[in-house]
Amino acid sequence: MVQWHWDLHKRKKTGGRRRIWRKKRKYERGGVPTETILGETKIKVDRVKGGNIKVRILRAEYANLYIPSENKVVKTRILKVAANPSNRDYSRRGVITRGAIIETEYGEAVVTSRPGQNGVINARLIEK
Repeated sequence: MVQWHWDLHKRKKTGGRRRIWRKKRKYERGGVPTETILGETKIKVDRVKGGNIKVRILRAEYANLYIPSENKVVKTRILKVAANPSNRDYSRRGVITRGAIIETEYGEAVVTSRPGQNGVINARLIEK
C-alpha cells in the first residue's frame, strides 16, 4: 500500500489549522518498507524518481564482513539475526536493517549498510 509523505494536513508552527490547497502529487508518494529477512538471496529492482533504479534485498544469506583487526573484508554466511535495536518487532521476526546485530561464521557483527536501499549487506565485526 502506498504511503504519502506530505505535510499539507498538518498544523502550522503557530498551532493554527492549515487548509489543503491542492491534491496529492506523485512525487510525495512513498513505498512500503523493505523488510529484509534471512533466506535464499532474492532481490527486487525498483524504478524510482528521475528514472534511477533502487536495488532492494528481500531475502539474504550472505554479508560482506569487515574485520577491523585484520583490515580485510570477507564474504560470510549469516547464521541468524541476534538483535535489532531499531524495532522490538523486527528483532522478534529477524528483520535485517542498518544497526541490526547478526551472527556470522566469524562472530557477531553489526550491519552498516541499508539492505532495503543499497541492495547489499555490509557488516562490521564486533571484536571484544
